[in-house]
Formats: sequence, structure tokens, C-alpha cells
Amino acid sequence: MSGAWGKGSTRAWRRIRQAVLDRDGHRCQLMLDGCTTIATHAHHLDGKAAGDNPDRVVAACEHCNLVTGDPAAAGPDPEHVQRTAW
Repeated sequence: MSGAWGKGSTRAWRRIRQAVLDRDGHRCQLMLDGCTTIATHAHHLDGKAAGDNPDRVVAACEHCNLVTGDPAAAGPDPEHVQRTAW
């Protein structure tokens, strides 16, 4: 289990994460400066506290996900995230 989120990961989250990565073709949807384009993370557009709604989670490369951090605190405007065709 991941310790990244305090309470760790769940099977439900791992399924959502994989579905988001597959949906987005494992391509980073944030595309910030320094983006590697290869998504290995799932990024909550509204912050983790808002829940795991797959419609508000996008695939992200490690760099973009870590640079953005918690969008509820600061980060790119979720309404302006460029998404590739699904």
C-alpha cells in the first residue's frame, strides 16, 4: 500500500487510477514546463479531498503531478487543462 496519502491506497483507487491512465492513453494531460509526457500518476483536478470521481482525475507524468501538488491549495486552473482525445 502507498503511504503517499496518509491512509494509503485502496483497491477502488487503484482501479480508478488504472482506468484514468488507460482512458488518457498514458499521456500527461497537464503538460507543464518540464513535462515528460509519459503518465504514471493520476492527478485529482479538484484536490484529493474532493474525492476520486474519474471525471475529475487525469493522467499526469510524475513531474507535472509533483509540481502541481494539491490543486485545492494552488496550481493550474482545472478548467483549462488540455486533454488529448479519449
